[in-house]
Amino acid sequence: MTVSPSPSQVSAPARPLSGGVRAGYALGSLATGAFGTVPGLLLLPYLTDNLGVAAGLAGLLVLLPKAWDVLINPLAGRFSDRTVSRWGARRPYLLFGGLGVAVLFALMFAAPFGTGAGASAYVAVAFLATATAYAFFQVPYVAMPAEMTDDYSERTRLMTWRVAVLAVAILVSGAVAPIVVNSTGGGVAGHRWMGVFVAALIVAGSLGAFFGTAKAPTGQVTESEPSLRAQLAVVRANRPFTVLLTVFVVQSIGVATMLAGVKYLADHVLHRPDDGPTLLFACFVGPALLVMPLWTRVGARLGKTGSLVLASLLFAAGALALVLAGSVPPVVAYVVTGLIGVGYAGQQVFAMAMLPDCVAYDAARTGRRQAGVFTGLWTAGETLGLALGPGLYALVLQLTGYVSSDTGTAVAQSGTARLGVLLGFTVVPALLVGPVVLLLRRYDLTPERLASVQVETDRVPA
Repeated sequence: MTVSPSPSQVSAPARPLSGGVRAGYALGSLATGAFGTVPGLLLLPYLTDNLGVAAGLAGLLVLLPKAWDVLINPLAGRFSDRTVSRWGARRPYLLFGGLGVAVLFALMFAAPFGTGAGASAYVAVAFLATATAYAFFQVPYVAMPAEMTDDYSERTRLMTWRVAVLAVAILVSGAVAPIVVNSTGGGVAGHRWMGVFVAALIVAGSLGAFFGTAKAPTGQVTESEPSLRAQLAVVRANRPFTVLLTVFVVQSIGVATMLAGVKYLADHVLHRPDDGPTLLFACFVGPALLVMPLWTRVGARLGKTGSLVLASLLFAAGALALVLAGSVPPVVAYVVTGLIGVGYAGQQVFAMAMLPDCVAYDAARTGRRQAGVFTGLWTAGETLGLALGPGLYALVLQLTGYVSSDTGTAVAQSGTARLGVLLGFTVVPALLVGPVVLLLRRYDLTPERLASVQVETDRVPA
């Protein structure tokens, strides 16, 4: 495998992708869903309630390794843009990057130093290594749709498949991981087995995506930007992308904040520490599997932008309604969480369907296909958002007096701390996910505009 720019550009054919290619690509979301879910769900309580790390410090340990990806993701994008191999530019990273993530994820929860300062330092270093490997899987994976098809609607169909598998991955990893912890003895030992379980999911997703996309159309880049500064200059010239990226990152912070609070809400507000996390996750993700066809129809009627706004507002309204979670029966909280899950599914479908449109717009406008530049910055922003969420939730816990433990069981908390658990799960995510959609008024990349740019480019003499 070499890493030099290809001298030619190949446009992906504008015909529908086969079901096998769609399914193969979507399987990669087993890896992205598992890695994106479990650390946000269990790593913070693992540190505070098993290793005895103070909430504020635990938040930093979760934040800093993923914040590193803000630097490494653009680098991964540039590498994959320049890669030439018999497997294509992106697929080698699906295999080797994915397997690396799996091994390092299992090691992250191995806890060879017990509890205390040594244990927390080990987790931070292992998480940093895992996040680095993940960057080299995720960035090429997200770059592929813009090169697999030039069809505006086909990208929505492809993303619908991907988000459906993503929902399964989130459901299986997020709902089953706490069960694995509890059924294998809980505490540090239970988390070790959970790490092995999630690593197996990541392996399945990596191999599925690698072999499933063997026949997928590919695009080759003409050249790749030589530095992060040059990449940022390319991005600034693409206003639809900058608007979409800003919205997506802010909303990712909100989603990750809610994700980080699942176990805390189950323990201290719903008072269901055993089955609460699993039920909340099932209610959050389960409905998404049922509403994907509905969101596809909504997208056809309202367009991608309008549908993203609708999904975001549904998420925010449900999060605000959950403020009552401590004073209503748990079943009501589960139902409302299901409505939030419907909104979350729509957010994921349309944001990820609009990203390849922005990449295609840039390629049509400039004549240069460099998806890795955009997806590198996109995944860097997403990773930062998913890291800031737990950090923000940990800050709320710290400010409201949450007490940590090294016994594997959360201790009883004060009324103020329980209020912090509730507000961090409800009001904070709602304020992050809802109002930011106002920025989408500046997103003007319609199918007609994209088509007109492509036509104008085709008319330019060679």
